[in-house]
Amino acid sequence: MNKADSYRQVLKTLADWEPYLLQESGLPGPRGNLELAQVVADEGDRKLFEHFLTYTPDVAPVNSPQEFLAFCGVVGLGKLLAEGDDGILDTLRPYASDPRWRTREGVAMALQRLGKKNMGKLLEAMAIWSTGNWYEKRAAAAALAEPVLLKNEIEALWALHILDGMTVSMENSADAGSEGFRVFQQGLGYCWSVVVAAAPAEGKRLMEKWLACKDNIIRRVMQENLKKNRLVRMDAAWVEKWRA
Repeated sequence: MNKADSYRQVLKTLADWEPYLLQESGLPGPRGNLELAQVVADEGDRKLFEHFLTYTPDVAPVNSPQEFLAFCGVVGLGKLLAEGDDGILDTLRPYASDPRWRTREGVAMALQRLGKKNMGKLLEAMAIWSTGNWYEKRAAAAALAEPVLLKNEIEALWALHILDGMTVSMENSADAGSEGFRVFQQGLGYCWSVVVAAAPAEGKRLMEKWLACKDNIIRRVMQENLKKNRLVRMDAAWVEKWRA
């Protein structure tokens, strides 16, 4: 029995999940209990998720066990989204800008649940989010940069061009000193490598364009991606050439 199965069995014996989730949250600490959060999303319902979302930053600050409940609520929205409630996208979007970084991560995980069910619908939604603020762009990039979702070449190319469009918005941006921009920049430091590995020919072409651009920040983002092993496995000679 793996961890997820064990958590699932325990939850089925409990009338009130909250004390157990707080105890097993892993917070405060460097890593929240992601396996448990996914089980909560699988087994919970709308009423539970909406309750957990009442744990706002003022009552559930960063790295507190209570933040884990909010995180579970956000990931749980992904279950409802994957089941066909398209209105959840509007509910989910503000959480992409939540001051708590784990909660923002929960948004990407929720969106990936939609992608596993309907990648075309996720791509359509992320094309819209990609024109939003920096935090929303970061959520879109992180949601799409998941190897499991990028098995279809056409969908991988679509994801690549969404990423490219968001990178265009970084060029010579007046927001370069803002926290949102920094968060987005950090996310792109790995997202490009994931999507390029799924669509190598077009991906390398677009990365080469950015590696040769005049914007120092974008060039640094691309250099960060060149450090990822997945690109070395894809084409070690090409990586070595552009690292130099």
